[in-house]
Order: sequence, then C-alpha cells, then structure tokens
Amino acid sequence: MKRILTLLFLLVCIQAGAQKVYLWPDGKMPDAQTHQIAAMTDVSKAEGFQADAWRRPYIEWMPAPAKGCGACMILISGGSYKETCDVNLVKMWNEELTSLGVQCVNLVYRTPRPVGLPIYQSAWEDGQRAVRLVRKEAKKRGFDPEKIGVIAMSAGGHLGLLLGANSQTPAYKRIDAVDDIPCHINWAVLNAPAYVTTDGEAGSRAVYQGYGPDVKLSEVFKFDVKTCPMSLHHGQNDPYSPNGSTLVYRQLRRMGIPAEVHLYPGKRHGAFGFERAVEFMTQMGYLGPVAPEEKLMDRFASNDAREKLVRENVWPDGKTPDFRENQCVPYIEWHFPKELKTTAIQIVYSGGGYRENNPDSFEAAPVRRYLNEKGMTVVTLKYRTPRPEGLSKHLTAWQDLQRTVRIVRSKAASYGLDPDRIGIMGGSAGGHLTLLGTTSSRHSVYVGVDDLDKVSCKVQWGIGLYPAYILSDGLDWHNTSGGNDEGLAFAPEFSFDKDTAPLLLIHGDADPWAAGNSVAIWEKMRAMGVDCEVHTLATRKHCFQKTASPGTGSYTFMDRIAEFLQGKAF
Repeated sequence: MKRILTLLFLLVCIQAGAQKVYLWPDGKMPDAQTHQIAAMTDVSKAEGFQADAWRRPYIEWMPAPAKGCGACMILISGGSYKETCDVNLVKMWNEELTSLGVQCVNLVYRTPRPVGLPIYQSAWEDGQRAVRLVRKEAKKRGFDPEKIGVIAMSAGGHLGLLLGANSQTPAYKRIDAVDDIPCHINWAVLNAPAYVTTDGEAGSRAVYQGYGPDVKLSEVFKFDVKTCPMSLHHGQNDPYSPNGSTLVYRQLRRMGIPAEVHLYPGKRHGAFGFERAVEFMTQMGYLGPVAPEEKLMDRFASNDAREKLVRENVWPDGKTPDFRENQCVPYIEWHFPKELKTTAIQIVYSGGGYRENNPDSFEAAPVRRYLNEKGMTVVTLKYRTPRPEGLSKHLTAWQDLQRTVRIVRSKAASYGLDPDRIGIMGGSAGGHLTLLGTTSSRHSVYVGVDDLDKVSCKVQWGIGLYPAYILSDGLDWHNTSGGNDEGLAFAPEFSFDKDTAPLLLIHGDADPWAAGNSVAIWEKMRAMGVDCEVHTLATRKHCFQKTASPGTGSYTFMDRIAEFLQGKAF
C-alpha cells in the first residue's frame, strides 16, 4: 500500500510537470526521528495518509519557465515547525515567479519539531542540503548558481533567515560530495519571520511583543560573511513580533548589505506585499538587467487634471512671526482637480535642507499632478527659507505649516471640502517637517496673530519621504551611524503627543539621511499603538524617485501613497 501511494504521488507530480528529489541518501539523514514526516498539509491531512511513506524530506522542481531569467527560488512554507501548511501561498509564489522567468523549487522539510534539539535543527539541515542540491543542478537547468534566492513565510521565514545568515555554519556533518557544494543563498524574501527575537526564540509568540531592554535579536543568527541581501515583510500587529524584522534590517544595514523592510499597519500574521518583493528583485537585478531610469518630472509633466489654481499668502501683511529679512515670503496654492472624487485635502511641500524649497520641484509637482488625476485637491506650500538667523533651522517652516493647516481647515467647507480630512507630505527636510506636523500638533510654535490661530492644526495623516534630521546621530546633517546605533534619541522637537497621526514613510536604503530614521519612527509609533507604514528601497539613495527604473519601488512609490490614502481620503 505504501509503495502504491508513493507511486500515485509521483504520477501526479509527473503529470503536473514537477520532479521530486529526496534530499538524503538512504540511511544518511542526520538526526532522523521517527515522529517526523515531510509532507505539506494538503497531503498529511488527506484521508488515508500513510506517514511512513512520507518520512524523507525532498525538493520539488517545478516546471521550468517558458523563458528563464537565469534565477532560481526555493519556496519555503511556514507552520510553526510543526507542519508545512502554506499550500496556497507556495502555489501562488510558484505561479507568479515562473511567469517572471524564475525556476522554482519547493522545499518540504521535516516536521513536527525534533525532540531534544532546537526547534529548527532538522529543518535547517534539510535547508542547507536543499541549497546544495539546487546549486548542483544550476548549469543543467539553465540558471546562474549565484542567483539562488528563497521566499518564505513564518517559521519558513526563520529558516530562510538561517539560510541567509548562517551558511558558513554547518548544520550537519558532511555525508557525501554534495556537501562540498556551498550552501549560501544570494537573496531572501522573508514574510513574517517568526522566533527572531529572544522573547520568542524558543518557539512561541514574542511574549514581550519584541519590546524592552531584555529583548534582542536571537543569537542563533550569525550574520556571517556570506549573509545575503534580504527583503523583510511584516504586519504591524503580528504577535510574532515585527520588531524582529526591524532588528534584522538594522543588522544588515550595519554590515552594508542591501536590504528592504516593508511594515504594514493593521496586519497580523501573514504574507503581504509580494509585489514589493518583485520590485526588490527587479531593483537588485535578479530578474534580469535593470531598465534605464526615467525622470519623474517627465512622467508627470501635465497639469491637465487641474481645474483651477488659487494662490494666497500664509500670513497677513506685517504679522509674520519671527520675521527675517533673508527669508522668502511664504504662500500656498490650491490645486483643484477637474473631477473631484474626494473631499479630502493633501498638503504637499518639498525639502531642501531648510535652506531652500520649491513647490514646483520633483518632490512636490508630480505628486500634486498624480493626486489631481485621482480627483483630490492638493495644497502646495512654499515655506520660509533659508534657515532663520538665530533660531532653530526648522522653526519658521514649522510656523508656516501650522498656519497653513489652519487656513486649509478654515476654508475647506467653502470649497466643498472636508475640514477634518487633511494630510501633509514632504521629503527630506520636508519629511522632518511632516513628522513635526503629525507628532507635535499640540505644541504651538508661535503666538496667534488673529482668530484663525484658534483653529486646530491637527492633521489626520502624514506622508514622509526620506525624512532627515530625525535621530541624534544626524540632527543637522547625515546620520553618522546610519541611524543604526542602539540608544539613539529622537530630536527634541518631536513630542509624539496624543494627536499623533498615522504615517506612511518611504526611504532609500542607501540614503545617508538614513532609513534608520524611518524605522525608528515606526518602532516608536507601534509602541504608541498608532498606525505607521514603512517601505525601504534597496540600493536607493536620497531622492530615490527623481529618476527610477520601471518595475522598481522607486518608480511605483506614488501607488504606495494612493494605497495608504484608501480609507483616509478615498
């Protein structure tokens, strides 16, 4: 009967075009335990399942793509190291990646957890052996042996992290010539990696939610010289703490290894943002040559979606607080869409180190045009620059922003708009200004000049691109530690008060005004219970969007804005 069941399974695989290859020669499997099987739950939970026919872990070569891109990906299910349950996820990964020209290999490792060993030990052994077998087949199957990635979920994400960070540590003793083949991988896409922090490393949910001075990155992960680039994806409300992903991300940044982290508000345990993983692989060149970059201003050059433009000064004549002769006159411009689809309002401004700013620059104009096309009213702000003499670099700009929010709120209803759906957005120094506006609206930064200043300057959301000057290692210039050192403090101007609004942050991973700024903001806001969404972009520097390659996150970043605004503005 066992032989018949095995033959039936092989027949199904052959008909589907898949090829099953056992990992270990007969009698050579390390740490074999009689309670373990190697079967995904669609098999193991089926009626008539015979465990003894499924003791041996295997890889399953999926049908080759019609036109290969030279890359291979190992697909790794999660299941708490108790089972391998992500059947539909593996199917989706295979279908999507194969369509992109990637050769896929499904790894089915031993579960449930081994007795008397670390929970991951037998899976890690299977994983290292699988990588060696995959690399051995590279030439025959038409992919580059140095273009082998993994995509994984949950406990599989933990295993993927082991494969990505620990390849120089043998998980088992050599048994044959296959084990002379290197077992490093070249990149990893890790969805909701579990057991990463010390408060959950024994195999539980993160009992302290990944917080506190006693919680650290598990020392299981060695981060050796062959540690690969990674894209980490995690829900903000995942009990297998997303702080594990931010700790991994920081460690990769300390090592100078390109990486991304994608953090999703309102999400619990699950796999999110497969499209971001594809963009990561595209940016890194794993799916083929990176396309030439295109200018953002060329892509969004038209004002055709705008119905009318209204301009007004921010302050009444002679009433500008902390007036400085060397600064420009601040003003706002209302950009009304031809077809109004939302009554919400987005305020947009540029960066410039608080030395200059331009509401018609690549940081502001394309977003304004994009949102006008979506049917949203946009208000652009020209705030006072250069830096005010004798005052903090940001003070007069902050005054202008608070006044702008009050103007917009007071006039919204007269334009048929909602005074209680206002968001703010800026990049670089403008990202710093956005954090001021979203986290510190209860802090009045000027004495009121008229009754308008009795109006609230609270906003309902903020969007920050590569925010600068956030942490104590970069209060006025580049982050000297990349925002990665432990014990860094926030700049003192940020209150994180009770009116702190949800944020979307997008940051280049290679930005000297570091992505550590955005990650630290996210960690703070998660601790406060306030939604925050973060996307970092591998290899990208400051102003990642000015020019960008199609198919990358730097090219599609405005779609992240539209997605973030769903439920807030649309």
